[in-house]
Amino acid sequence: MNAPAKGFNAPTRRDLLVVGTAVVGGALLVGCSLPDALSTGGGKHDFGAFGPFVKIGADGAVTVISKHIEFGQGVHAGLAAIVAEEMDADWSKVRVEQAPAITNVYANTLMKVQGTGGSSAIANSWDQLRKVGAASRAMFVEAAANRWKVPPGEVTVKDGVVAHASGKSATFADLLGEASKVAPPANPVLKDPKTFTLIGTDRVRRKDSQAKSDGTAIYTQDVHKPNMLTAMVAHSPLFGGKVKSFDAAAAKKVAGVVDVYQIPTGVAVVANSTYAARMGREALKVEWDDGKSEKRSTAAIMASYRDAVAGKGEPKWESFEAKGDAAAAPAGEVLAATYEFPYLAHATMEPMNCVAEVDGNKCHLTFGSQIPTMDQMNAAKVVLTLPGAVTIDTLFAGGSFGRRGNFQSDYVVECVEIAKKVGHGRAVKLVWTREDDFMGGKFRPMVLHDVKVVVGKDGYPAKWTHRIVTQSIMKGSPMATKGADPTAVEGAQGSVYLKATPVVDGQLCTVESPVTVLWWRSVGATHTAFVMEHTIDQLAKKAGKDAVEYRREMYRRAGPEGARHLAVLNLAVEKAGWGKPAAGFTQGVAVHESFGSVVAQVAEVRLENGEPRVGRVVTAVDCGTAISPDQIAAQVEGGTCYGLSAALFGKVELKDGAIQQTNFDTYRVLRHNEAPQVETYIRPSVKAPSGMGEPGTPVIGPAVANALLAMDGTVTSSLPFVKG
Repeated sequence: MNAPAKGFNAPTRRDLLVVGTAVVGGALLVGCSLPDALSTGGGKHDFGAFGPFVKIGADGAVTVISKHIEFGQGVHAGLAAIVAEEMDADWSKVRVEQAPAITNVYANTLMKVQGTGGSSAIANSWDQLRKVGAASRAMFVEAAANRWKVPPGEVTVKDGVVAHASGKSATFADLLGEASKVAPPANPVLKDPKTFTLIGTDRVRRKDSQAKSDGTAIYTQDVHKPNMLTAMVAHSPLFGGKVKSFDAAAAKKVAGVVDVYQIPTGVAVVANSTYAARMGREALKVEWDDGKSEKRSTAAIMASYRDAVAGKGEPKWESFEAKGDAAAAPAGEVLAATYEFPYLAHATMEPMNCVAEVDGNKCHLTFGSQIPTMDQMNAAKVVLTLPGAVTIDTLFAGGSFGRRGNFQSDYVVECVEIAKKVGHGRAVKLVWTREDDFMGGKFRPMVLHDVKVVVGKDGYPAKWTHRIVTQSIMKGSPMATKGADPTAVEGAQGSVYLKATPVVDGQLCTVESPVTVLWWRSVGATHTAFVMEHTIDQLAKKAGKDAVEYRREMYRRAGPEGARHLAVLNLAVEKAGWGKPAAGFTQGVAVHESFGSVVAQVAEVRLENGEPRVGRVVTAVDCGTAISPDQIAAQVEGGTCYGLSAALFGKVELKDGAIQQTNFDTYRVLRHNEAPQVETYIRPSVKAPSGMGEPGTPVIGPAVANALLAMDGTVTSSLPFVKG
């Protein structure tokens, strides 16, 4: 390791243990227990009397520290509401502040790293933040009881006001000094959910709407630091391509260009402005080594997938679901179906960007960090320091859908590489254009499903054979597991329909390609939901049964695990008026479980100029305790439109290895006039919350396909629906 830069505080042995062991080794202190969560936190950090998740101002205003990034999903309000409910704080005086990057304090209790993903922000914080809020409340109650010489059990709290039956009362502000001296209880008493007054109400609305409406919200592109430089990188036009040689002479003649550097992923142009950086990059002359790059078209790649299913080329298969005795399975008619899904871009509104400052072994990042722990680790490797020595200011981000959180921290590392070359702590802002985002992005993998279902005499599946061919997202990652990649098979693996089928044989074949792939909103469910739901409708049609009634019987056959599916299905079809669509429309239904939540949708569809047009979509969800019904509805609406956009138009194609869709002019997305009317109904529940950021995305595609099947018998074997 290089000697620490001047002004850099060398890590102590304790820091090495906390950061090195906790982050790299996986033994994380997550700030879950109350002594940890409400005391001084980890390392040298002093979080104050109320711990790392709550700050209370002199005016009594409560600030909740969010360990999760806000990138449009509205999570800040939900997290704040959990604390405010248990604390009985005045919701109008509750604020939210983004947490610093400190893994041993702010780790996601499910992921074991500090990060937002897997629709887990609310779910992993539920117990943790309830205890934080309840402990904070108890501190004020005890302070009041001591002041008034009354039993704590006689003290009440409502909207930030502590009171006693004698008529005495005090605000949080009045009691702040005394409450700060009270030791937080290790096991505070939590509320009975029946007594909630904030959670589950329409009072829980976003806290960031004003700032995002008036332009005061800060995104990475808004960051301007003294003497800051802007960088753009020339990447290979082919996946897997490397720099062979380059000529920077013309680029350096562009006014405003400061320097040109080769980095592992390409050639960076550093300038005094974004315009100069872009013009300098255009003036570069780069010769690429494409010896190990992907040069096939997507059609050729998909053809190789079909070959794998046919047994050509010695494909390697891994079982993801095996059940029953295949040899003893009864003979019967076979429904055979094949489904093909294209690469998909995340297409976030804000392309990737980052600001980095590197001074020796010292690194500071300013951007919308989705997984700070991973970004710290990857940045630390570049500057040869400890992850805990990489500080991050996490800003708002304009969408992610999975893109900003990846194992390589690709665009972050690029920025750090450049800032390291610039040195002296000078800030460098890396800017990716929209074209950079599309051409150098990480995509939802292309996938092929081959399904064969032997149908029994009663019309229901007797044997289900399922083959999936795709690239692996997890292979070679820190989260890789033995056996079939779970992100490729989730939604098929463990499906309620397979539980209802006596004999099951599901296998996955993962293939290699330089094309970079990553999770995409709802990950495996983006394709497995379509396959399972559209196959079920085809089976129902083959049996001459109503699609809803067919599902009801499948859920009954699945046993207790089918109960939630049955409940949301019944709610959705009741609210949609199943069998009574609007004039000129046909209904289609789909039900799918992902991230712990079950979603049922009924879509009303008609054809306009040969393209599906979706009018009304009725959604029923079971997501456990609904902290913010308004925000859940917003997530369903956004997820439905995002999923519908991909199902109708989404595709990324390669020609001779080069990406053909480079901006929204060629990567068509759903427009306002094409968006459906979405209604959302939430099943009441007192169970812990489950995910809602992604489960609304995968169901709309199969619901539309099933409407088309009901309309004229059309089977959808590939997406997108619109082929032009």
